[in-house]
Amino acid sequence: MKAIRVMSTTAFIVLLGFTASANARQEKQNEKARPAQHQQQAKPQSQQSAQAPKQQQQHQQAQAPRQQQQRQQQPAKGQQQQQRQQQQARGQQDQQRRQEQAKGQQQKQQRQQQQARGQQDQQRQQQPAKGQQQQQQRQQQQARGQQQQQQRQQQANRSAQQRSPAQVQVQQAAWRGDRAHNWQSEHRNWQQRGGYHGYHVPDARFRSYYGQSHGFRIYSLPVMYVGGHRRFHYGGYWFGLVDPWPEYWSNDWYDSDDVYVDYYDGGYYLYNRAYPSDRIAISFYLN
Repeated sequence: MKAIRVMSTTAFIVLLGFTASANARQEKQNEKARPAQHQQQAKPQSQQSAQAPKQQQQHQQAQAPRQQQQRQQQPAKGQQQQQRQQQQARGQQDQQRRQEQAKGQQQKQQRQQQQARGQQDQQRQQQPAKGQQQQQQRQQQQARGQQQQQQRQQQANRSAQQRSPAQVQVQQAAWRGDRAHNWQSEHRNWQQRGGYHGYHVPDARFRSYYGQSHGFRIYSLPVMYVGGHRRFHYGGYWFGLVDPWPEYWSNDWYDSDDVYVDYYDGGYYLYNRAYPSDRIAISFYLN
């Protein structure tokens, strides 16, 4: 029994030593395997570290065209912004020019209005002076007309006083030949005669010697006969009676009545102040 126990103990010890030896060899093998494994683990890290610059370079290369495009676009954007600024500046300049033009036109209109008002004021100031001047001229003309009328009246009076009774009878006989029997049916105005075709006295001359304010007496005027018809000289012109004189006028109207010559309805007429509604057609002659 003791031998069996010794053998069992011995076998246990041998087995234990073998186990220990096996464990020791296993540890050595494990130690040898650890550096290789460590190397294998370090190898992917080194590969990754080696690949990182390549990826960064590839990324940079991929971004390079985009960056270049951005750099190229930046000047274009700058040009566009500059163009917009220039357009805005031109627009402001155009607006300023339009405003200046509108202001200039407004100032021009104001100056024209001021000039027009000044001219109107000047005209208003001149109108009273002009009216006074015209009134003075009319008064002077009337005074000259009255003076001339007085002179003619005096001449007529002297002529009447100097005439003999025989001369008066001859004159009355000559005038009776021009007297109408029925003046309303015998006389004709210038429209009925087809219009006036004689000489026209200039307006300035007419206003100075003719019209209602310039009266005279026919008998005091120079007279001449042309073709059996009498013509009278007055105001620088000769005129003759075309109508007969009304039968109801006084026998010596040409000597005692004031008459005047006026223009009416396209022709000249002789008016008698004693019979203002009647007018006798007359015609002017240069000589």
